[in-house]
Amino acid sequence: MSRFLSILIGLPLAILAVALAVANRKPVTLSLDPFSPDHPALSVTLPLFAIIFAAVIVGVIAGGAVTWARQGRYRREARAARREHKRAEAARPAPSSQLGLPAPRH
Repeated sequence: MSRFLSILIGLPLAILAVALAVANRKPVTLSLDPFSPDHPALSVTLPLFAIIFAAVIVGVIAGGAVTWARQGRYRREARAARREHKRAEAARPAPSSQLGLPAPRH
């Protein structure tokens, strides 16, 4: 089922990405110097789709890193609960081989 969903979602996204790349092949200049727009010190000329894809990738990585950092407390609590569970399992007495009820009288 998950493979079907990944194909159902991934295939249209891949088609859209290819269409975006084909439609935006012309090079554009990305200037990272806001003070000198005529002769920027930091600029790069790339196809527009490369800049868009790079921005999306950076956004996904940044969002994942922020989410991972914010969930650190929950991972720490889960590790502590796992350790406590292992300690409780080790401290639990072994089950006895005797029956829990007395033998019936006839």
